[in-house]
Amino acid sequence: MKQQLNNTPRKKSRGSGTYVSQSYRTHGIILRTYKLAEADRIIVLLTPDRGQIRAVAKGVRRISSKFGSTLEPFMHTRLQLVPRRNLDVIVQTETIHPYGIMLTNDYDSFGAASAMVETAEQLTRDDDPAEAAPQYRLLHGAIAALTRRAAAPMMLLTSYLLRALTIAGWAPTFQECSKCGLAGHHNWLSVPLGGLVCDDCAPPQTPYVTDDVVQLLAALLAGDWSTVDVAPPGQTRQATSFVAQYLQYHLEKNLQSLSVMDQG
Repeated sequence: MKQQLNNTPRKKSRGSGTYVSQSYRTHGIILRTYKLAEADRIIVLLTPDRGQIRAVAKGVRRISSKFGSTLEPFMHTRLQLVPRRNLDVIVQTETIHPYGIMLTNDYDSFGAASAMVETAEQLTRDDDPAEAAPQYRLLHGAIAALTRRAAAPMMLLTSYLLRALTIAGWAPTFQECSKCGLAGHHNWLSVPLGGLVCDDCAPPQTPYVTDDVVQLLAALLAGDWSTVDVAPPGQTRQATSFVAQYLQYHLEKNLQSLSVMDQG
């Protein structure tokens, strides 16, 4: 007698074709990691095609983990993930650029990179993936510039923050009065009003800055490094202070990593 066939559906194993076909590939900059359970981590990354992703890396905290350093902050990593109801699961990784390793031994660059990724996380948290793509390109370029020491880390950070805010729709104004639009040279610098304001529009107790500080802020926004590189410390401190306040005003929260700007 022939044995009756078991028609009960079989579960698909993780190595099955169905499991693989459900997966997707992307690449991105690792923004942050969180501990999960005894050996796992939640990985937050920014990608050019899917925006910000939060995913689980199982067993990543074990010494024998296959992921190694590929999921450490600042790393540019290629990933394969499987969609899940709550958090996708990372199943494979490959380092593209080891930015995290390259920044570890440079205190100033590491601090600047920390502020960059925390800012990027906040600015892309609820973004449509297509809208997050410019933020990804900006962040990737800024992190790469830090590893090359293309300029002083504090100035790279300040320039990054101004550009990231501009992409997010909060572009500061340094060429005209941000309230009435009056063109010309103005020296009152207002965080709530979004940049320079004229004599008539400046609220009481608005800080006054010199023309050189105004030019430095405009150069940081435009990426005019020939101007930025020769700015004296007093001007750079005023510029970084304004940008830090301007960022936190629009985010409506204090970012812990921005304390590095108080040392600028």
